[in-house]
Amino acid sequence: MAKTLSPPLLHPLPAFLDFLVTQGLVEKKRVETVAQEAERSDRSPEELLVESNIVPEEQLYAARAKFQGMSYHEVPPGEKIPKDVLRLMSQDVMQTYWMVPLARKDSILEVGMLAPEDRRARDALRFITARAELTPHVVQISLSTFRRVQKEYRTLGGEVKEALQELQQTLAEEKPISRTRVRKTEEIIGEEAPIIKTVAVIIKHAVEGRASDIHIEPTEDKLRVRFRVDGVLYTSLFLPKDIHPAVLARVKILSDLKIDETRIPQDGRFRTVVSKKNIDFRVATYPTAFGEKVALRILDPTIGLQTLPELGLEGRNLELLQLALKRPYGMVLVTGPTGSGKSTTLYAVLKIMNTDAVNIVTLEDPVEYFVEGINQSQIHEEIGYSFAEGLRHILRGDPNIIMVGEIRDSETAQLAVHAALTGHVVLSTLHTNNAAGVVPRLADMKVDRFLIPSTLYLSIAQRLVQKLCQHCKEPHDASSPERSLIEAAIKDMPAEERDALARMPFRVWRAPGCARCGQRGTAGRIALFEVIKMTPELEDIIAQQGSEADIRKEAQRQGMTTMLHDGIKKVLSGIVSLEEVLRVVKEPSTNIS
Repeated sequence: MAKTLSPPLLHPLPAFLDFLVTQGLVEKKRVETVAQEAERSDRSPEELLVESNIVPEEQLYAARAKFQGMSYHEVPPGEKIPKDVLRLMSQDVMQTYWMVPLARKDSILEVGMLAPEDRRARDALRFITARAELTPHVVQISLSTFRRVQKEYRTLGGEVKEALQELQQTLAEEKPISRTRVRKTEEIIGEEAPIIKTVAVIIKHAVEGRASDIHIEPTEDKLRVRFRVDGVLYTSLFLPKDIHPAVLARVKILSDLKIDETRIPQDGRFRTVVSKKNIDFRVATYPTAFGEKVALRILDPTIGLQTLPELGLEGRNLELLQLALKRPYGMVLVTGPTGSGKSTTLYAVLKIMNTDAVNIVTLEDPVEYFVEGINQSQIHEEIGYSFAEGLRHILRGDPNIIMVGEIRDSETAQLAVHAALTGHVVLSTLHTNNAAGVVPRLADMKVDRFLIPSTLYLSIAQRLVQKLCQHCKEPHDASSPERSLIEAAIKDMPAEERDALARMPFRVWRAPGCARCGQRGTAGRIALFEVIKMTPELEDIIAQQGSEADIRKEAQRQGMTTMLHDGIKKVLSGIVSLEEVLRVVKEPSTNIS
């Protein structure tokens, strides 16, 4: 233990041991014994206190901070320091002066130091921050925190740089890498271990950063790598353009694609273990002007398979869906644009319905998450195995619950309606703007209107919004335009929800950004929902050729919670910002500018 403690502890603060006694952290008699031992062994008393577990490490450093009149900062395991903050200080500086950058807010750089009293370290910090036009704010940290941040410094850029240096050294000893050589066989790629390491590092950091997608894109003079986090793409690093063929070949080998085919798009998938978790990757390649681009969808089952409340369903919306899941037949359709989380909602529903008593069969394009106990089938349009063809065969296999990934055409729509009519539960997705648009969309697909009320039980519309970082969010009094908008939305809500929200303070929440959210102010996403249940009144409107507006008006009269209403509830609860809700849900009279 003694060998791993930090050199700054070898220079104890005067009177600090007495301070530990007055704080009740250690008995005076024990301090005297430790001081004598320190003189004999030429080691710091603080070092011995920690080594002997007399004073826990965190308590010792927290006491040092209090003794010096400064703040103490602990970086919990798993918390990430933003890469742009870490890059403000070189690793050599960190190791020499035992300090690490922790966070940046505007022109203030928070720096953690093991020995804030060290004048050399303070001088070095002043020089570094002055050069970057920043103002330092020093806090005391523990040795464990210092080590964690040091380990974090070996981030994506650092590890990839190391792998590339290794690759350059390998290539200097061998022949230069070429397109032809990379494409020949898997053996050659296997020899070029740095490329394998480079791809592995990119994948690892994408998963650890909770990215949903990885984009590897060739440009004219470099290779750009971007991660999609919470629906937004961020450039993570640039690689030399000449390694593009090798990176591309490595991804193709993993996903069992043709290495020598670069003219047409290809699709594949592979599974690997990242941070002790089995992660599936869906891979798509397609040619661009500067070479093939690769997009990898990360299918992390610990993120994708969520409960309904975790997705954002609550109140009346949740009750209606739970009621629908108890029915022995009928259709539940989830609608929204591409990337709005429809498939994730269906998987959450299947997770609830998945019991030994029922036979669940799915048709998917592609199968995103493998769920034990469910018969999942991948369609292949190129060989004629479409949603319609698969659905036709599924009906002969004694299913109870059928999940169709998407209703795209008239044939699939009519077969899905037929399945619901003949005593099956049918789950699927559509592309419409809201829940009321499901009926006109089915009618456009040549489904007879008189069949829709007897088969469609529930239509659900959803949109994804970015959640505020729960660590740095702050409440603010709503401005006059914000208050007017919130009051107008609440006025249109069902009476029960209206009364509950009227008692809440009209506060909106904003997040300036912190180390935990990478200074973005957001962390994760949640869905806004609206749900329409089929009723006798809606049946009459559909039978009378009523429009989408007529259906929506009647649904609201019956107490439907719209996506705007759902968003306002989440705004007042501090889950999302008002600006984010208005960005996603575009309704008349929702402008606060």
